[in-house]
Amino acid sequence: MAVTLGGLFFLLLLLYTMQFAKKKYGQHFLVNMNLVEQIAGYIIDAAGQYTKNVLEIGPGRGVLTKYLTQHDINLKVVEIDEDMVEVLLSESIVKPEQIIKANILKVNLREIFDGEPFILAGNFPYNISSQIVIQMLYQYDLIPAMVGMFQREMADRVLETEGTKSYSKLSVLTQAKYTGKRLIKISPGSFNPPPKVHSAVIRLDRKKVIKPIFKEKLFKTVVGLAFSQRRKMMKNTLKSLIFEGELLQDEMLTRRPEQMTIEDFGILTNKILLHKNES
Repeated sequence: MAVTLGGLFFLLLLLYTMQFAKKKYGQHFLVNMNLVEQIAGYIIDAAGQYTKNVLEIGPGRGVLTKYLTQHDINLKVVEIDEDMVEVLLSESIVKPEQIIKANILKVNLREIFDGEPFILAGNFPYNISSQIVIQMLYQYDLIPAMVGMFQREMADRVLETEGTKSYSKLSVLTQAKYTGKRLIKISPGSFNPPPKVHSAVIRLDRKKVIKPIFKEKLFKTVVGLAFSQRRKMMKNTLKSLIFEGELLQDEMLTRRPEQMTIEDFGILTNKILLHKNES
């Protein structure tokens, strides 16, 4: 059977990446170069719109990184795996000063670009992807946009709106600050080793005006309690916050959390804040 040059390259890439993938880091290397180039293009587009600073999480062997370094951006990468760091350096994909060898969840994001804003990007490890989003939300003033690859189910949790099964606490907290869109759907066969799930690349852009105006800590508490028992009406899940007064009769409290828009949650938070101040 004749093997094309492209087919041979793809086979060699599969064999090469297979020896590096580590389950403990949730590593699945994207080997479809057409998709890699597309993702790089989306990241560069975001950088062109907001800032040249780009932080790539989990570059692995640097397949995406190689495309990014071809553009006029200020790139830094966070990689926890020492073997991957060695690959990045030995193949001169990035310079030593561009690498932060660390767990992204333990990195002080404000120190990476000396407090300047940056684009968050990468093929995020699926086992910590929700934590990466939460970390982004805590530092949203630093991150005007994110272009990232997630397990498709996780991407849905971030982007879905009220009235859907995937609508969640993460949906509300993320969309209170960012608008999002799906960019690419990716099948398991585009990776080595192939994951057991489908993937998706999404983009988030920080809202120019973040509404509603609310006390953020209380907002997170309200949303978290509401979705902790999503089948129950909120008058039951928010008992610890509302235990007396006229607010108990509010129509919103007869709804389940998936029936509430982000704006509704903000309005309810403000009502609860007023209720607490009057108590």
